[in-house]
Amino acid sequence: MGKPVVAIVGRPNVGKSTLFNKLAGKRIAIVEDTPGVTRDRIYAQAEWLRHNFTIIDTGGIEPTNEDIIMVQMRRQANIAIETADVIIFIVDGKAGLHPADYEVAQMLRKSGKQIVLVVNKIDRRELEDNAFEFYNLGIGNPITISATQGLGLGDMLDEVVAHFDEIVSEDEDEEYIKIAMVGKPNVGKSSLINKLLGENRNIVSNIPGTTRDAIDSKLETAEGKFILIDTAGLRRKSKIKEEIERYSVIRTLTAVERADICILMIDATEGLTDQDEKIIGYAHELNKAIMVIVNKWDLIEKDDKTMNEYKANISSGLKFMPYASFLFISALTGQRVNKVLSMANECYANYSKRISTGILNDVVSKAVLMNEPPIVALRRMKIFYVTQIGTKPPTFIFFVNDPALLHFSYERYLENKLRESFDFKGTGIKLIFRQRKEE
Repeated sequence: MGKPVVAIVGRPNVGKSTLFNKLAGKRIAIVEDTPGVTRDRIYAQAEWLRHNFTIIDTGGIEPTNEDIIMVQMRRQANIAIETADVIIFIVDGKAGLHPADYEVAQMLRKSGKQIVLVVNKIDRRELEDNAFEFYNLGIGNPITISATQGLGLGDMLDEVVAHFDEIVSEDEDEEYIKIAMVGKPNVGKSSLINKLLGENRNIVSNIPGTTRDAIDSKLETAEGKFILIDTAGLRRKSKIKEEIERYSVIRTLTAVERADICILMIDATEGLTDQDEKIIGYAHELNKAIMVIVNKWDLIEKDDKTMNEYKANISSGLKFMPYASFLFISALTGQRVNKVLSMANECYANYSKRISTGILNDVVSKAVLMNEPPIVALRRMKIFYVTQIGTKPPTFIFFVNDPALLHFSYERYLENKLRESFDFKGTGIKLIFRQRKEE
């Protein structure tokens, strides 16, 4: 399973974005004393007591008499609630209990999700008594904090992560290879899955945004056992009009996190876009196995050079991940669809590959002899030995005299040498440099 998702929910101007920025460790969301400033749904990764989780900052929930806005407000709240595993319900301790707080509390009670009630803006001891009135919400014991000053956050996070153990995980067989299909709307993700499944399991439509959630389908073939994860397409922010689609972004990212292989699907008639680069860039940062599938290849006029030229053009936009595997298909006609799972197997084999320490050190020693680390601040980094400490992705620790002497270009050189020697095509690999005193 992927990381737990924690949503910060509450009415406008109670300090949601301030708390989010504190948890994220950097200023990401706009913080301003004007209701409705947080229009985009912002996400970040956080860690507490060895628990890693995703946090979502949401716009304020405020009841209104205007029917259309009321519907949008409830839709936004419900999607946030559905997406999250744990909800931080934040209220304003200075302003006191507000009628809108009851509305939000009612939504949360119906969800059945784990809820942590947080009373914000309690920055002085004499304000702590203000928290007692929030017992009237019937949500549980309120925890007092000051997001601005960072007070009480430890107690709040202790309560949040305590709920992680109560979250029921899906029983995903370890034998199944999890494949997430990502890309813009209407590039053919659902069509490809349906072709692989041999049935119309997922709704296929040429209306962008049909797939709202990340949907899992299990598939067992001669190629192996797979879980195919169909995700909602990602559009430009200016084109995201429905609040429901903003949460689809979060669901796509969590699908990427729990996948072994991420397949970026590109429409051959449109080519690579900025949105494609961003979402697959996230998979690259997590060192996932990655495939790039160009769909609708049947619509392209071509000769014997077209495929190589097209691949070179896409590769130039994806320079940060030259290891990706490419496949050109037509989900509509079935052209090369039979190669998708076999290529996924190859990527997964490399994603799970383990190299013996002896052979690994021979390769690294030869690489150093051919090209020594550059001198940095009158010193040169020395590599004492290297060992693999994990798979999915293949992870290597280099024990060196001083990691600060590592130049990024030399790290790339070592990665390339490992790839040349051990065929890590189709997967990211992770290099860690750790100090060890010279004997």
